[in-house]
Amino acid sequence: MGITTGRLIGSGRASDVYEIDDEWVLRRARDTYSDALAEAAVMERVRGHGYPVPKVRIEDSSRTELVMERLHGPTMLAAFGAGEIGAERAGAIVAELLVRLHAVPGRVVHLDLHPDNVMLTPDGPYVIDWANAEEGDPGLDWGISALILAQVAVDDGPFAGPARTMLAALLADPSHLTGTGLAEARRRRAANPTMSRREVELLGVAEELVRSLK
Repeated sequence: MGITTGRLIGSGRASDVYEIDDEWVLRRARDTYSDALAEAAVMERVRGHGYPVPKVRIEDSSRTELVMERLHGPTMLAAFGAGEIGAERAGAIVAELLVRLHAVPGRVVHLDLHPDNVMLTPDGPYVIDWANAEEGDPGLDWGISALILAQVAVDDGPFAGPARTMLAALLADPSHLTGTGLAEARRRRAANPTMSRREVELLGVAEELVRSLK
């Protein structure tokens, strides 16, 4: 594409992010199944309805590379780790973002909305990583977000307690979560190729925790 990139500024399970300048970054996929152009189209669609997502430059992107607005601020997970936001507030923000997304016409669902995919900017929280987004059941979206937090909550890591608090705040209004959505969320999480064996093993008890809060 002829775009000159600078230093690596972030890495996820399936992609790396490089700076272009102070306003733009390039995210390059390491997998073979993503479609950045489809992702960009969804981002522009929800942004057109006022939803907080980065701007994208579709004309400079490709199936494996996405040029998007550079957001300034930490991820919600990093902010929590630094003591800049509490677990209860973090869970409530994720819930607010889900409610706002499902108000966008066309039943767009993110399917990976969790604290590490929310960036806290001076203009408020922004949602990133739309690779899994599609049109579907909002209950599935709630189920995915709840299961992600529950998998951390039932593990023996240092974030188990805070993740349980985030989960309880996320499900403060449990009416958004459906049994069908949660069951499908577990099926999809189990089939996710980026999940570790340990994460898959925790799905059963994680689902039980979510159901106990519903």
